[in-house]
Amino acid sequence: MLIADKKNDRLVVVSPRGQVLWQWPQPGDLAPGQTFVIPDDVFVTPDGKDVIATEEDDFVITEVDVTTRKIVWRYGTPGTHGSGPNQLWNPDDGMMLPDRTVLAPDIKNCRIVDLSPSSSAPLWTLGTLGACWHQPPTHYGSPNGVFPLPDGHFLVTEIRGDWVDEIDRAGHVLWSTHPPAVAYPSDSSQYRPGLYVTADYSDVGQVVVFDQSGAVRWRWDPSSGDGRLNHPSLAEGLPNGDILLNDDDNHRVVVLDPARNKIVWQYGHTGQAGAQPGYLNTPDGLDPVPPHSFADVVGLSTAKPGSW
Repeated sequence: MLIADKKNDRLVVVSPRGQVLWQWPQPGDLAPGQTFVIPDDVFVTPDGKDVIATEEDDFVITEVDVTTRKIVWRYGTPGTHGSGPNQLWNPDDGMMLPDRTVLAPDIKNCRIVDLSPSSSAPLWTLGTLGACWHQPPTHYGSPNGVFPLPDGHFLVTEIRGDWVDEIDRAGHVLWSTHPPAVAYPSDSSQYRPGLYVTADYSDVGQVVVFDQSGAVRWRWDPSSGDGRLNHPSLAEGLPNGDILLNDDDNHRVVVLDPARNKIVWQYGHTGQAGAQPGYLNTPDGLDPVPPHSFADVVGLSTAKPGSW
């Protein structure tokens, strides 16, 4: 499990038994003058060789080679937000596509961008700068997730207005809906064909599985006990039907089993932040490593077996 451990300024890979298998950056990984701070999301690239980490509050997206442990590409100006060339304003969930461009929502610029290492400006954008309301494809209400679907379309989550939209690459809208009784939808993605999952970034938080009409198919929202969530930001379906979830302000990553309505795995100590093995501090992003990464689940992966 690859985790963006936000307030520890690191990426970590942990095994199902809780062993730390990889951690970045370590001394010597960053070149002079390079920084890596407050990573809030991370995804494995389709070829399985790199990871794309989004440093939302530092306004950059960073690509790291897993083997060499070096930054191989970065878009954005660290510490400076904007909308011009090489500038972003709270980018979120940067994700590499098979053509090696990186798709990301640019939240406070109210747009979706497609980025390339060969260009200092987005290859294309959807949305209108400064116009943050739901009217896709010309306007998006603070988009915080743009997740690929198996058919080449994308699932967009809009914070303002609580919308989830399916669009194609040209921006055509196939459907839009409100995840029901969700205060702050975050990072919606496909759970199963025709079903979608979103996290409710709230306290008490939720995980909701819904369909295109907005009908609830499953909900996790305990108001007390160990199952109570505190600002979960990303829920991702696993091949066996379980749901992987980062429970940010509880400082843990958990796996939910919808069939049994229970937590079946956890990394981190509930409500206790830390940096030592077994602890996290505001984990805000995650992705299983191949062959179960998000790219694998939606059929985008070109990684060779055993690449991790």
